[in-house]
Amino acid sequence: MPIDCGVIRARLTRMKKNRLMAAFTALLLLSTKGVSAPTVEDKSIADLMSAMVIGTMTSEAITRAYLARIAKIDDAGPKLNAVISLMPGALAEARLRDAERKAGKTRGPLHGIPVLIKDNIEVAGPIATTAGSLALAGNVTGRDAPLVARLRAAGAVIIGKTNLSEWANIRSGDSTSGWSAIGGLTRNPHILNRNTCGSSSGSGAGVAASLAPAAVGTETDGSIVCPAGTNGIVGFKPTLGLISRTHTVPISHSQDSAGPMTLTVRDAATMLSGMVGSDANDVATIEAESRKSDYAGALKIDALKGTRIGVMRDRIGSNPAIAALFNAAIAKMKASGAEIVEIRDSRKGFDGLDEAEFTVLLYELRAGMKAYLGTLPKTVKPRSLGDLIAFNKANAAAELGWFDQATFERANALGGLDDPAYKSALERAQRMAGPEGIDRLLKDNKVDVLLGVTNGPAWTSDLVNGDQFTGPGSSQLPAVAGYPHLTVPMGAIKGLPIGISFIGTKWDDARVLSVGYAYEQSSKARVKPGYLPSLEVR
Repeated sequence: MPIDCGVIRARLTRMKKNRLMAAFTALLLLSTKGVSAPTVEDKSIADLMSAMVIGTMTSEAITRAYLARIAKIDDAGPKLNAVISLMPGALAEARLRDAERKAGKTRGPLHGIPVLIKDNIEVAGPIATTAGSLALAGNVTGRDAPLVARLRAAGAVIIGKTNLSEWANIRSGDSTSGWSAIGGLTRNPHILNRNTCGSSSGSGAGVAASLAPAAVGTETDGSIVCPAGTNGIVGFKPTLGLISRTHTVPISHSQDSAGPMTLTVRDAATMLSGMVGSDANDVATIEAESRKSDYAGALKIDALKGTRIGVMRDRIGSNPAIAALFNAAIAKMKASGAEIVEIRDSRKGFDGLDEAEFTVLLYELRAGMKAYLGTLPKTVKPRSLGDLIAFNKANAAAELGWFDQATFERANALGGLDDPAYKSALERAQRMAGPEGIDRLLKDNKVDVLLGVTNGPAWTSDLVNGDQFTGPGSSQLPAVAGYPHLTVPMGAIKGLPIGISFIGTKWDDARVLSVGYAYEQSSKARVKPGYLPSLEVR
């Protein structure tokens, strides 16, 4: 099923030009009305909400300012490629929020706040949900994913979709994170030739560069926390089952989770409250309503006092600069009253977990993709993973020019979810990561949360050789178990941000957020982007 890629690329070029025109027109309208554009750089949700409450800012003016900033920073200037498309109705939605506020009605904790959505999550409107692939360039479903509907109900203004690693980085093991055929390569706003990590690359870079105060990312294993850590922001992967995955392009129903990516832990907690809820079409969320709480209201600045922190010392790698940041972070926690427990054997007992997890992902990818594609409009031709493989081969110049689709092909060769090999791998992976993994480490060491390093310094993006992951990572156990994982900025090495990970047991999201918040307030370790072209020019 070949397509005219030249036509599609021309269409995408027109979209870029329309985005620039819309954003600069928004800024021009502000000036012609005699109203100066509000400053939105480095503003949190809490900052913007306070300004709207006291009347010094409106949602419309804030939204215009972010649109202008996207034109200046993302489409021009450093050209981050973090935003893949803009919502044409965003300003009208912002005006509606202002009218509601003026009438004394506010929808919720995000009333009037602009939010970006990763482009594997459906948003009602005239823009496609593409997962970064040309195969879904025409995927306009006209429906909001339930998590998006909940954000709107909480008052959020959806301003656009973010770029991502194509197909959430599952097409090939040789891929370059942050690249998609539709969006191009997302650049790290701290040092532009460095990678953005994971698949929620545009969400991480977009929030770090203040293209919106918040974004939604998705994670199968590391794709919220690694882009958040690498771009120097907060990222939270909640307990699987708190947030619906319906109308989200799938990889794995046993691991996929959406979550907030923000400048602060408080903002992440606020976003989470707006996203949580049960969904009859996602059986994993059956307990979500009963588990939901006011996550922002539960944050305590003294949450570290008396909390026992299990330090996964053998997972931080050998980089002395990372160790120095980690030790400094631990010292701050101790000064805030935390009890530190060193865990020297946190890697023990996990032989075979990598293989079991990958087997699960392959089986679930094939089944989940068929189920999802079957719900799309008839204008979207691919209806199975095999169809996507054929599409990529027919359009190899655009889709396969940088890396292959070996993982797609391997998954497509497998059987269904009734295959004993799948069932065995799923049982083994979840048992090892959950009861025999995180839960064992918490119980045996009598600790409340586990502590690790989220990421190493971002590597140089390389479309020819692919990703070159460096340093430690803490994502696998909570990803496979479906347990909460929060990353908070811990500082930077040569201008490249490093995150610190807080991990808890199932449904312990509020505690993980509160402990991370207390650390954040004591450390204030987030660094602002420098937009340097390379590390060598420092």
